[in-house]
Amino acid sequence: MNLLAVTSPFDLDQPQAYAQWRAAKLATQPTCVEDLIVDVADPRRLSDDERSALLHTCALANMVVYRSPVVDEDKSLPRLLGAQLGLHRLDANWLADEDGISPIAVSTQRPGARADFIPYTDKPIRWHTDGYYHPQSRRIEGMVLHCVRAAGVGGISGLVDHDRVYIALRDANPAWVRALMAPDAMTIPERADDHGVARPAQSGPVFSVLPGLGGGHALHMRYTARTRSIAWKDEPDTRAAVAFLEQWLSSDAPWIFRLRLQPGMGLVCNNVPHERSAFTDDPQCPRLLYRARFLDRVGAPPVPHRPVPRVDQPELLV
Repeated sequence: MNLLAVTSPFDLDQPQAYAQWRAAKLATQPTCVEDLIVDVADPRRLSDDERSALLHTCALANMVVYRSPVVDEDKSLPRLLGAQLGLHRLDANWLADEDGISPIAVSTQRPGARADFIPYTDKPIRWHTDGYYHPQSRRIEGMVLHCVRAAGVGGISGLVDHDRVYIALRDANPAWVRALMAPDAMTIPERADDHGVARPAQSGPVFSVLPGLGGGHALHMRYTARTRSIAWKDEPDTRAAVAFLEQWLSSDAPWIFRLRLQPGMGLVCNNVPHERSAFTDDPQCPRLLYRARFLDRVGAPPVPHRPVPRVDQPELLV
C-alpha cells in the first residue's frame, strides 16, 4: 500500500494537509525540556495515570523523559518499561549483551570490540538516529535509554523532534524534502574486516512515512551528521538539504532540548535525532546507561514475536 496515496501531511502535493498538520504540531509541541519530564514511581510497574502521561507527551514530541527514584542496576528495566508502552520487538546488535540490552559505559578493554565504537568512549557523539545503517526492513523506530549513573562532568544529551526537523526543512524548501525522501539519498558504505565484508553497503531515505496510530501517518527519520563512512547522493538539492540540516542542528534554537540524565531518569522516544557531549567520569562512580532499541514505535499495538538476529553497527572511531 502506498501510504501517500491517501491524504497525508507528508505528501508534497497536498499542501493543505501539511498546513493543518503543521499548525496542530506547532500549537501543541513542548516549548522547554521541563515539558518533556514525567515523574513515575517505578518505570518497571507504571500506574495507569503514569502510562497515560508518558504516552501523551511522546505523542506530542515523539519523546518523553521519565524521572524516578529507581537507581538499581536492573537491566530488565528498559525492556519492562518498553513493553508497557508498545515496544515489544527488541533489536539486538553484536555489541549488546545476550539479553539484547546494551550497557553504555566507557570500555576499559583496549583493544576490544566496544572500545573501538564511539558510544563506549567518553568522546562526543554527533547528531544521529539509532540504526541509521539498518535496511528499511529493520528500522529502529523506538528506543529506551535509562540512566543508572551519570558522568562526573558533561555527558549532556541533545534531543530534537524529527517532526520539527521536517517542518524546518519543508518551510525552507520543499525540494529539499523531496531529495531526502529519495531511496538513495544516504548510503552507508560497506565495512570490511579481516574476514571480508562485515556489513554490506546500505542506502535509504532520510525521511520515510510509516502507518501511524488510528490510521494516520507517522514520520521516520534516518540520519547521521558523520562526515566519514557516509555517502550522500551527489545532486544539488541533496547537498543543500544536508548543509541546511547541519547548520540548523548546530543552532541554539529553543526546539532543540538539552539535558543531563540523572540516575533514575530515562528517555523513551520514537528514535528522535540526538547527540551527546563529551564527558569525564568519576572513577569511583563511572557513567552507566542501559539502551534498548526496538522495531516498534511508542504506543504501537502488540505484534507476533519473531526472533531478531544480531547485526553490526558502524559507529567506529574513524
